[in-house]
Amino acid sequence: MSARVDHLVTSGTFSLDGQTFDVDNNVWLVGDDHECVVVDAPHDADVIAAAVAGRRLLAVVATHAHDDHVRQAPALAARFGAPVLLHPADRPVWELTHRPQDGAPAPTTDLADGQVISVAGTELHVLHTPGHSPGSVCLYAPGLDTVFTGDTLFAGGPGATGRSFSDFPTIVRSIRTRLLTLPAETRVLTGHGDSTTIGDEAPHLQEWIDRGH
Repeated sequence: MSARVDHLVTSGTFSLDGQTFDVDNNVWLVGDDHECVVVDAPHDADVIAAAVAGRRLLAVVATHAHDDHVRQAPALAARFGAPVLLHPADRPVWELTHRPQDGAPAPTTDLADGQVISVAGTELHVLHTPGHSPGSVCLYAPGLDTVFTGDTLFAGGPGATGRSFSDFPTIVRSIRTRLLTLPAETRVLTGHGDSTTIGDEAPHLQEWIDRGH
């Protein structure tokens, strides 16, 4: 059986820089009937565990370490004996939520640009795409014509860069050099909201730059 993508939406909060917002987060599971990986584990470990549905969980992969993407990552990983994968540049962001001084666990494994995660015969290629946060990554699955972009690229433009650890010129560079070079038909599965395609977003790069963040 070939790999498929399962989709959940969970609701909770996002907190940073002393402000808290209500948010809905996409959770993506890539795999088949036997094994899977979870892309981001935000608000409800029980709901995500139910979607894993008895499969072997190979990893919880964090696109970045904002609390609304990793709050349940340690609990979910511990439940299945799976590692948590995060780019090391986002370790300071992780520690805002999972504080080592409180005994909270660190991510299990560092992600690296160019790394390949294999699941159910499908390869997820790690693309380091800083800007929304220093360690933001996207996961490109050429066999599925899909890229999981976390909060780097949305339908309608780049992720937010007005808060700590973020930078607008950096996210634009990441999108231009790492994402808009992918085939136009590539589906963009985001951390929040609707999906899009590379072809739909590519023509608007200069508009994003002119508008700024």
